[in-house]
Amino acid sequence: MKEQKSGKILVVDDNEDLLKAAKIFLKRHFGQVDTETNPDLLPILMVNEQYDVILLDMNFTKDVSSGQEGFYWLDRILTLDSSAVVVLITAYGDVNTAVKAIKEGATDFVLKPWENEKLLATLNAALQLRQSKMEVHELRNQNQQLYQDIDRKFKDIIGQSAVMQKVFETIERVAGTDANVLILGENGTGKELIARAIHRHSKRHREAFVGVDLGSITSTLFESELFGHKKGAFTDAKEDRTGRFEQANKGTLFLDEIGNLPLPLQAKLLAALQNREVTRVGSNKPVQINIRLISATNMPINSMIFENTFRQDLLYRINTIEIRLPSLKERLEDIPLLANHFIELYSKKYNKDIRKASEALITRMQKYHWPGNIRELQHSIERAVIMTNHSVLQPEDLFIQKAIMMEKQEDLVSLDHLNIEDVEKILIRKALHKHNGHITRAAEELGLTRSSLYRRLERYGL
Repeated sequence: MKEQKSGKILVVDDNEDLLKAAKIFLKRHFGQVDTETNPDLLPILMVNEQYDVILLDMNFTKDVSSGQEGFYWLDRILTLDSSAVVVLITAYGDVNTAVKAIKEGATDFVLKPWENEKLLATLNAALQLRQSKMEVHELRNQNQQLYQDIDRKFKDIIGQSAVMQKVFETIERVAGTDANVLILGENGTGKELIARAIHRHSKRHREAFVGVDLGSITSTLFESELFGHKKGAFTDAKEDRTGRFEQANKGTLFLDEIGNLPLPLQAKLLAALQNREVTRVGSNKPVQINIRLISATNMPINSMIFENTFRQDLLYRINTIEIRLPSLKERLEDIPLLANHFIELYSKKYNKDIRKASEALITRMQKYHWPGNIRELQHSIERAVIMTNHSVLQPEDLFIQKAIMMEKQEDLVSLDHLNIEDVEKILIRKALHKHNGHITRAAEELGLTRSSLYRRLERYGL
Protein backbone atom coordinates (compact mmCIF):
# COMPACT_ATOMS: atom_id res chain seq x y z
CA MET A 1 0.00 0.00 0.00
CA LYS A 2 1.31 3.45 -0.93
CA GLU A 3 2.22 5.59 2.08
CA GLN A 4 -0.02 8.63 2.55
CA LYS A 5 2.05 11.83 2.30
CA SER A 6 1.42 14.62 4.79
CA GLY A 7 2.60 18.15 5.48
CA LYS A 8 1.92 21.49 3.81
CA ILE A 9 5.04 23.33 2.62
CA LEU A 10 5.27 26.89 1.27
CA VAL A 11 8.46 27.95 -0.57
CA VAL A 12 8.97 31.70 -1.07
CA ASP A 13 11.85 32.74 -3.34
CA ASP A 14 12.29 35.19 -6.23
CA ASN A 15 14.07 32.56 -8.34
CA GLU A 16 11.42 30.80 -10.44
CA ASP A 17 13.80 28.03 -11.60
CA LEU A 18 14.61 27.25 -7.98
CA LEU A 19 10.89 27.14 -7.12
CA LYS A 20 10.16 24.69 -9.95
CA ALA A 21 13.01 22.41 -8.88
CA ALA A 22 11.95 22.59 -5.22
CA LYS A 23 8.35 21.76 -6.05
CA ILE A 24 9.27 18.78 -8.24
CA PHE A 25 11.50 17.32 -5.50
CA LEU A 26 9.34 18.13 -2.45
CA LYS A 27 6.06 16.92 -3.99
CA ARG A 28 7.47 13.39 -3.80
CA HIS A 29 7.69 13.66 -0.01
CA PHE A 30 4.97 16.04 1.21
CA GLY A 31 1.21 16.24 0.76
CA GLN A 32 1.10 19.85 -0.51
CA VAL A 33 3.83 22.14 -1.84
CA ASP A 34 3.00 25.74 -2.81
CA THR A 35 5.47 28.26 -4.24
CA GLU A 36 5.47 32.05 -4.45
CA THR A 37 7.92 34.62 -5.85
CA ASN A 38 6.36 37.68 -4.20
CA PRO A 39 6.78 37.87 -0.38
CA ASP A 40 4.18 40.68 -0.24
CA LEU A 41 1.54 37.96 -0.67
CA LEU A 42 2.65 36.06 2.43
CA PRO A 43 -0.12 37.51 4.70
CA ILE A 44 -2.81 36.53 2.20
CA LEU A 45 -1.33 33.06 1.67
CA MET A 46 -1.19 32.46 5.41
CA VAL A 47 -4.82 33.53 5.81
CA ASN A 48 -5.96 31.13 3.08
CA GLU A 49 -3.85 28.16 4.18
CA GLN A 50 -2.30 26.83 7.38
CA TYR A 51 1.23 25.80 6.37
CA ASP A 52 3.29 23.39 8.44
CA VAL A 53 6.65 24.76 7.23
CA ILE A 54 7.53 27.96 5.35
CA LEU A 55 10.82 27.83 3.44
CA LEU A 56 11.78 31.50 3.07
CA ASP A 57 14.50 33.18 1.01
CA MET A 58 16.47 35.90 2.82
CA ASN A 59 17.06 38.24 -0.13
CA PHE A 60 14.51 39.38 -2.70
CA THR A 61 16.11 42.60 -4.03
CA LYS A 62 18.73 42.21 -6.75
CA ASP A 63 22.36 42.64 -5.61
CA VAL A 64 21.33 42.71 -1.95
CA SER A 65 22.87 40.07 0.33
CA SER A 66 22.34 41.46 3.84
CA GLY A 67 19.46 39.11 4.65
CA GLN A 68 17.44 41.99 6.11
CA GLU A 69 14.44 41.23 3.88
CA GLY A 70 14.38 37.70 5.23
CA PHE A 71 14.47 38.95 8.82
CA TYR A 72 11.64 41.39 8.05
CA TRP A 73 9.41 38.67 6.59
CA LEU A 74 10.36 36.25 9.37
CA ASP A 75 9.05 38.80 11.86
CA ARG A 76 5.82 39.33 9.84
CA ILE A 77 5.19 35.59 9.63
CA LEU A 78 5.66 35.07 13.37
CA THR A 79 3.41 38.06 14.06
CA LEU A 80 0.66 36.49 11.95
CA ASP A 81 1.17 33.02 13.46
CA SER A 82 3.36 32.71 16.54
CA SER A 83 3.50 28.91 16.11
CA ALA A 84 4.72 29.10 12.49
CA VAL A 85 7.82 27.06 11.61
CA VAL A 86 10.17 28.96 9.26
CA VAL A 87 13.32 27.64 7.61
CA LEU A 88 15.44 30.41 6.05
CA ILE A 89 17.43 29.88 2.83
CA THR A 90 20.21 31.99 1.34
CA ALA A 91 23.18 31.78 -0.96
CA TYR A 92 25.18 34.12 1.27
CA GLY A 93 24.86 32.51 4.65
CA ASP A 94 27.43 32.49 7.39
CA VAL A 95 27.49 31.49 11.03
CA ASN A 96 26.54 34.95 12.32
CA THR A 97 23.54 35.20 10.00
CA ALA A 98 22.41 31.72 10.98
CA VAL A 99 22.68 32.43 14.69
CA LYS A 100 20.78 35.71 14.34
CA ALA A 101 18.03 34.04 12.29
CA ILE A 102 17.49 31.33 14.89
CA LYS A 103 17.55 33.86 17.76
CA GLU A 104 14.80 35.82 15.99
CA GLY A 105 12.56 32.78 15.65
CA ALA A 106 13.67 30.74 12.65
CA THR A 107 13.66 26.98 13.14
CA ASP A 108 16.63 26.25 10.90
CA PHE A 109 18.83 27.63 8.15
CA VAL A 110 19.94 26.11 4.82
CA LEU A 111 22.33 27.32 2.12
CA LYS A 112 21.59 27.19 -1.58
CA PRO A 113 22.30 25.39 -3.74
CA TRP A 114 21.13 22.78 -1.27
CA GLU A 115 21.63 19.05 -1.19
CA ASN A 116 18.24 17.38 -1.60
CA GLU A 117 18.72 14.85 1.17
CA LYS A 118 19.90 17.51 3.61
CA LEU A 119 16.95 19.75 2.71
CA LEU A 120 14.56 16.84 3.16
CA ALA A 121 15.98 16.00 6.59
CA THR A 122 15.71 19.66 7.66
CA LEU A 123 12.09 19.91 6.53
CA ASN A 124 11.10 16.61 8.18
CA ALA A 125 12.57 17.82 11.48
CA ALA A 126 10.75 21.14 11.06
CA LEU A 127 7.48 19.30 10.32
CA GLN A 128 7.82 17.26 13.52
CA LEU A 129 8.43 20.48 15.45
CA ARG A 130 5.30 22.02 13.94
CA GLN A 131 3.22 18.99 14.90
CA SER A 132 4.54 19.18 18.47
CA LYS A 133 3.73 22.90 18.64
CA MET A 134 0.20 22.29 17.39
CA GLU A 135 -0.35 19.50 19.92
CA VAL A 136 0.79 21.77 22.76
CA HIS A 137 -1.40 24.58 21.41
CA GLU A 138 -4.40 22.25 21.26
CA LEU A 139 -3.84 21.05 24.83
CA ARG A 140 -3.60 24.64 26.05
CA ASN A 141 -6.82 25.54 24.26
CA GLN A 142 -8.59 22.52 25.73
CA ASN A 143 -7.40 23.40 29.23
CA GLN A 144 -8.39 27.05 28.78
CA GLN A 145 -11.83 26.02 27.52
CA LEU A 146 -12.21 23.61 30.42
CA TYR A 147 -11.41 26.32 32.95
CA GLN A 148 -13.75 28.76 31.18
CA ASP A 149 -16.57 26.18 31.22
CA ILE A 150 -16.03 25.53 34.91
CA ASP A 151 -16.03 29.26 35.69
CA ARG A 152 -18.92 30.14 33.38
CA LYS A 153 -22.33 29.31 34.81
CA PHE A 154 -24.25 29.50 31.55
CA LYS A 155 -21.76 27.74 29.28
CA ASP A 156 -24.34 26.83 26.61
CA ILE A 157 -25.16 30.51 26.03
CA ILE A 158 -22.42 32.35 24.11
CA GLY A 159 -22.09 36.04 24.94
CA GLN A 160 -20.02 38.63 26.78
CA SER A 161 -21.90 41.80 25.79
CA ALA A 162 -23.44 44.06 28.42
CA VAL A 163 -26.98 43.20 27.30
CA MET A 164 -26.29 39.48 27.70
CA GLN A 165 -24.70 40.02 31.11
CA LYS A 166 -28.02 41.51 32.24
CA VAL A 167 -29.80 38.40 30.95
CA PHE A 168 -27.38 36.18 32.90
CA GLU A 169 -27.96 38.22 36.06
CA THR A 170 -31.72 37.81 35.72
CA ILE A 171 -31.41 34.05 35.16
CA GLU A 172 -29.25 33.75 38.27
CA ARG A 173 -31.76 35.65 40.39
CA VAL A 174 -34.88 33.87 39.17
CA ALA A 175 -33.65 30.30 38.58
CA GLY A 176 -33.76 29.23 42.23
CA THR A 177 -37.36 30.35 42.64
CA ASP A 178 -40.55 28.79 41.25
CA ALA A 179 -41.63 32.07 39.65
CA ASN A 180 -43.22 31.81 36.20
CA VAL A 181 -41.01 33.36 33.51
CA LEU A 182 -41.91 34.90 30.16
CA ILE A 183 -39.08 35.17 27.62
CA LEU A 184 -39.52 37.74 24.85
CA GLY A 185 -37.36 37.96 21.75
CA GLU A 186 -37.20 37.70 17.98
CA ASN A 187 -37.02 34.34 16.22
CA GLY A 188 -33.56 32.80 16.41
CA THR A 189 -32.38 34.65 19.53
CA GLY A 190 -32.15 31.52 21.71
CA LYS A 191 -35.27 31.61 23.86
CA GLU A 192 -35.28 27.85 24.45
CA LEU A 193 -31.61 27.95 25.51
CA ILE A 194 -32.52 30.50 28.17
CA ALA A 195 -35.45 28.36 29.34
CA ARG A 196 -33.19 25.32 29.66
CA ALA A 197 -30.58 27.36 31.55
CA ILE A 198 -33.23 28.46 34.07
CA HIS A 199 -34.33 24.84 34.51
CA ARG A 200 -30.75 23.56 34.97
CA HIS A 201 -30.11 26.08 37.74
CA SER A 202 -33.46 25.52 39.48
CA LYS A 203 -34.41 23.23 42.34
CA ARG A 204 -36.24 21.10 39.76
CA HIS A 205 -33.11 20.41 37.67
CA ARG A 206 -33.25 16.63 38.39
CA GLU A 207 -36.80 16.46 37.00
CA ALA A 208 -38.06 16.68 33.40
CA PHE A 209 -37.84 19.70 31.12
CA VAL A 210 -40.75 19.39 28.67
CA GLY A 211 -41.05 21.76 25.72
CA VAL A 212 -44.18 22.43 23.66
CA ASP A 213 -44.38 24.51 20.47
CA LEU A 214 -47.88 25.96 20.83
CA GLY A 215 -47.68 27.51 17.38
CA SER A 216 -47.62 24.06 15.78
CA ILE A 217 -50.55 22.53 17.70
CA THR A 218 -53.95 22.62 15.99
CA SER A 219 -56.99 23.60 18.07
CA THR A 220 -58.44 20.08 17.72
CA LEU A 221 -55.34 18.49 19.24
CA PHE A 222 -54.61 21.14 21.86
CA GLU A 223 -56.29 19.46 24.83
CA SER A 224 -55.02 16.01 23.89
CA GLU A 225 -51.45 17.27 23.48
CA LEU A 226 -51.31 19.29 26.69
CA PHE A 227 -53.73 17.43 28.98
CA GLY A 228 -53.64 13.87 27.55
CA HIS A 229 -56.51 11.54 26.62
CA LYS A 230 -58.13 8.24 27.52
CA LYS A 231 -58.33 5.32 25.15
CA GLY A 232 -61.40 5.63 22.90
CA ALA A 233 -61.89 9.37 23.61
CA PHE A 234 -61.81 10.01 19.85
CA THR A 235 -61.19 8.06 16.63
CA ASP A 236 -57.40 7.85 16.80
CA ALA A 237 -57.19 7.46 20.60
CA LYS A 238 -56.10 3.82 20.58
CA GLU A 239 -54.48 3.94 24.02
CA ASP A 240 -54.20 6.12 27.12
CA ARG A 241 -51.77 8.99 26.72
CA THR A 242 -50.33 11.44 29.24
CA GLY A 243 -50.22 15.08 28.18
CA ARG A 244 -47.30 17.49 28.41
CA PHE A 245 -48.47 18.87 31.75
CA GLU A 246 -48.31 15.45 33.36
CA GLN A 247 -44.98 14.65 31.68
CA ALA A 248 -43.53 17.82 33.22
CA ASN A 249 -44.94 17.14 36.70
CA LYS A 250 -42.41 18.19 39.39
CA GLY A 251 -40.26 19.64 36.60
CA THR A 252 -40.43 22.53 34.12
CA LEU A 253 -42.96 23.04 31.32
CA PHE A 254 -41.76 25.29 28.49
CA LEU A 255 -44.55 26.75 26.33
CA ASP A 256 -42.94 28.23 23.22
CA GLU A 257 -44.76 30.60 20.84
CA ILE A 258 -47.49 31.25 23.43
CA GLY A 259 -48.44 34.45 21.62
CA ASN A 260 -49.80 32.38 18.71
CA LEU A 261 -52.39 30.66 20.89
CA PRO A 262 -56.02 31.49 19.88
CA LEU A 263 -58.24 33.10 22.54
CA PRO A 264 -60.46 30.00 23.19
CA LEU A 265 -57.35 27.90 23.87
CA GLN A 266 -55.89 30.65 26.07
CA ALA A 267 -58.93 30.21 28.35
CA LYS A 268 -58.30 26.46 28.66
CA LEU A 269 -54.62 27.00 29.41
CA LEU A 270 -55.44 29.64 32.03
CA ALA A 271 -57.88 27.29 33.77
CA ALA A 272 -55.22 24.56 34.00
CA LEU A 273 -52.66 26.99 35.43
CA GLN A 274 -55.07 28.51 37.96
CA ASN A 275 -56.43 25.18 39.19
CA ARG A 276 -53.06 23.41 38.98
CA GLU A 277 -54.82 20.40 37.54
CA VAL A 278 -55.68 18.93 34.14
CA THR A 279 -58.36 16.54 32.96
CA ARG A 280 -57.57 14.12 30.17
CA VAL A 281 -59.85 14.13 27.15
CA GLY A 282 -62.46 11.40 27.67
CA SER A 283 -62.09 11.44 31.45
CA ASN A 284 -63.83 13.31 34.25
CA LYS A 285 -61.09 12.73 36.81
CA PRO A 286 -58.75 15.71 37.31
CA VAL A 287 -55.02 15.09 37.73
CA GLN A 288 -53.04 17.37 40.06
CA ILE A 289 -49.96 18.94 38.49
CA ASN A 290 -46.92 20.63 40.02
CA ILE A 291 -44.91 22.45 37.40
CA ARG A 292 -42.63 25.44 36.99
CA LEU A 293 -43.86 27.35 33.92
CA ILE A 294 -41.61 29.12 31.41
CA SER A 295 -43.21 30.68 28.32
CA ALA A 296 -41.75 32.41 25.27
CA THR A 297 -42.96 34.42 22.30
CA ASN A 298 -41.70 36.66 19.50
CA MET A 299 -45.05 38.49 19.41
CA PRO A 300 -45.64 41.98 20.92
CA ILE A 301 -47.69 40.38 23.65
CA ASN A 302 -48.30 43.54 25.71
CA SER A 303 -49.76 45.29 22.66
CA MET A 304 -51.91 42.25 21.92
CA ILE A 305 -53.84 42.82 25.16
CA PHE A 306 -55.09 46.19 23.87
CA GLU A 307 -56.01 44.52 20.56
CA ASN A 308 -57.99 41.85 22.46
CA THR A 309 -55.92 39.04 20.94
CA PHE A 310 -54.28 37.97 24.21
CA ARG A 311 -55.90 37.64 27.64
CA GLN A 312 -54.60 40.01 30.26
CA ASP A 313 -55.29 37.56 33.10
CA LEU A 314 -53.23 34.89 31.30
CA LEU A 315 -50.36 37.34 30.86
CA TYR A 316 -50.43 38.09 34.59
CA ARG A 317 -50.25 34.37 35.25
CA ILE A 318 -47.25 33.63 32.98
CA ASN A 319 -44.99 36.67 33.44
CA THR A 320 -44.09 36.98 37.10
CA ILE A 321 -40.61 37.63 35.68
CA GLU A 322 -40.06 38.91 32.14
CA ILE A 323 -36.77 38.43 30.26
CA ARG A 324 -36.20 40.20 26.96
CA LEU A 325 -33.54 38.66 24.72
CA PRO A 326 -31.65 41.10 22.49
CA SER A 327 -31.46 40.57 18.74
CA LEU A 328 -28.06 39.80 17.25
CA LYS A 329 -27.73 43.33 15.88
CA GLU A 330 -28.03 44.59 19.47
CA ARG A 331 -25.03 42.51 20.58
CA LEU A 332 -22.53 42.90 17.72
CA GLU A 333 -19.56 42.42 20.05
CA ASP A 334 -20.69 38.80 20.57
CA ILE A 335 -20.44 37.95 16.86
CA PRO A 336 -16.73 36.88 16.94
CA LEU A 337 -17.45 34.52 19.86
CA LEU A 338 -20.53 33.05 18.20
CA ALA A 339 -18.88 32.71 14.78
CA ASN A 340 -15.79 30.92 16.08
CA HIS A 341 -17.95 28.72 18.33
CA PHE A 342 -19.96 27.52 15.33
CA ILE A 343 -16.80 27.17 13.19
CA GLU A 344 -15.31 24.86 15.82
CA LEU A 345 -18.58 22.94 16.14
CA TYR A 346 -19.05 22.31 12.41
CA SER A 347 -15.33 21.79 11.67
CA LYS A 348 -15.46 18.80 14.01
CA LYS A 349 -18.80 17.60 12.63
CA TYR A 350 -17.64 17.69 9.00
CA ASN A 351 -13.98 16.84 9.70
CA LYS A 352 -12.65 20.11 8.24
CA ASP A 353 -9.45 21.90 9.26
CA ILE A 354 -10.83 25.42 9.76
CA ARG A 355 -9.30 27.59 12.48
CA LYS A 356 -11.41 30.71 12.72
CA ALA A 357 -13.14 33.59 10.91
CA SER A 358 -10.88 36.20 9.32
CA GLU A 359 -10.90 39.77 10.57
CA ALA A 360 -12.44 40.85 7.25
CA LEU A 361 -15.27 38.36 7.73
CA ILE A 362 -15.89 39.48 11.33
CA THR A 363 -16.09 43.10 10.15
CA ARG A 364 -18.50 42.12 7.39
CA MET A 365 -20.68 40.10 9.77
CA GLN A 366 -20.88 43.02 12.20
CA LYS A 367 -22.17 45.25 9.39
CA TYR A 368 -24.89 42.79 8.34
CA HIS A 369 -28.29 43.12 10.07
CA TRP A 370 -28.98 39.34 10.63
CA PRO A 371 -32.80 39.22 10.37
CA GLY A 372 -32.71 35.55 11.42
CA ASN A 373 -30.45 36.32 14.41
CA ILE A 374 -28.24 33.56 15.86
CA ARG A 375 -30.10 30.84 13.98
CA GLU A 376 -29.26 32.50 10.66
CA LEU A 377 -25.64 32.99 11.73
CA GLN A 378 -25.39 29.33 12.75
CA HIS A 379 -26.82 28.03 9.47
CA SER A 380 -24.61 30.40 7.45
CA ILE A 381 -21.48 29.19 9.25
CA GLU A 382 -22.46 25.53 8.76
CA ARG A 383 -22.94 26.07 5.02
CA ALA A 384 -19.63 27.99 4.77
CA VAL A 385 -17.69 25.27 6.64
CA ILE A 386 -19.04 22.63 4.26
CA MET A 387 -18.27 24.59 1.08
CA THR A 388 -15.01 26.42 1.82
CA ASN A 389 -11.48 25.37 0.82
CA HIS A 390 -9.91 27.90 3.21
CA SER A 391 -8.47 27.17 6.64
CA VAL A 392 -9.69 30.61 7.78
CA LEU A 393 -13.21 31.60 6.69
CA GLN A 394 -13.32 34.60 4.35
CA PRO A 395 -16.19 37.00 3.52
CA GLU A 396 -16.87 35.27 0.21
CA ASP A 397 -17.35 31.95 2.03
CA LEU A 398 -20.25 33.26 4.08
CA PHE A 399 -21.78 36.04 2.04
CA ILE A 400 -21.95 34.59 -1.46
CA GLN A 401 -25.77 34.30 -1.40
CA LYS A 402 -26.13 37.66 0.32
CA ALA A 403 -23.77 39.13 -2.30
CA ILE A 404 -26.19 38.00 -5.01
CA MET A 405 -28.99 39.93 -3.28
CA MET A 406 -26.72 42.95 -2.88
CA GLU A 407 -25.79 42.75 -6.56
CA LYS A 408 -29.47 42.89 -7.52
CA GLN A 409 -29.84 45.99 -5.35
CA GLU A 410 -26.63 47.51 -6.76
CA ASP A 411 -27.93 47.03 -10.30
CA LEU A 412 -30.68 49.47 -9.36
CA VAL A 413 -28.33 51.97 -7.68
CA SER A 414 -28.02 55.30 -9.40
CA LEU A 415 -24.39 56.19 -10.09
CA ASP A 416 -25.02 59.92 -10.54
CA HIS A 417 -22.38 60.77 -7.95
CA LEU A 418 -19.82 58.45 -9.65
CA ASN A 419 -17.82 57.92 -6.47
CA ILE A 420 -14.88 55.84 -7.73
CA GLU A 421 -14.61 53.69 -4.58
CA ASP A 422 -18.33 52.79 -4.60
CA VAL A 423 -18.16 51.89 -8.30
CA GLU A 424 -15.00 49.84 -7.76
CA LYS A 425 -16.57 47.88 -4.89
CA ILE A 426 -19.61 47.04 -7.05
CA LEU A 427 -17.40 45.86 -9.92
CA ILE A 428 -15.23 43.73 -7.61
CA ARG A 429 -18.32 42.09 -6.07
CA LYS A 430 -19.71 41.36 -9.54
CA ALA A 431 -16.43 39.83 -10.72
CA LEU A 432 -16.11 37.65 -7.60
CA HIS A 433 -19.70 36.46 -7.94
CA LYS A 434 -19.29 35.75 -11.65
CA HIS A 435 -16.21 33.59 -10.99
CA ASN A 436 -17.52 31.99 -7.76
CA GLY A 437 -14.93 33.71 -5.58
CA HIS A 438 -11.95 32.62 -7.75
CA ILE A 439 -9.41 35.41 -7.16
CA THR A 440 -7.22 34.84 -10.24
CA ARG A 441 -10.12 34.79 -12.70
CA ALA A 442 -11.79 37.79 -11.06
CA ALA A 443 -8.50 39.73 -11.23
CA GLU A 444 -8.10 38.91 -14.93
CA GLU A 445 -11.68 40.01 -15.62
CA LEU A 446 -11.02 43.33 -13.83
CA GLY A 447 -7.64 43.86 -15.52
CA LEU A 448 -5.80 43.66 -12.19
CA THR A 449 -2.98 41.56 -10.80
CA ARG A 450 -3.82 39.09 -7.99
CA SER A 451 -1.91 41.23 -5.47
CA SER A 452 -3.74 44.40 -6.58
CA LEU A 453 -7.09 42.70 -6.15
CA TYR A 454 -6.12 41.38 -2.71
CA ARG A 455 -5.15 44.93 -1.64
CA ARG A 456 -8.55 46.23 -2.75
CA LEU A 457 -10.36 43.39 -0.96
CA GLU A 458 -8.54 44.31 2.26
CA ARG A 459 -9.14 48.04 1.77
CA TYR A 460 -12.90 47.64 1.22
CA GLY A 461 -13.39 44.80 3.72
CA LEU A 462 -14.84 42.54 1.01
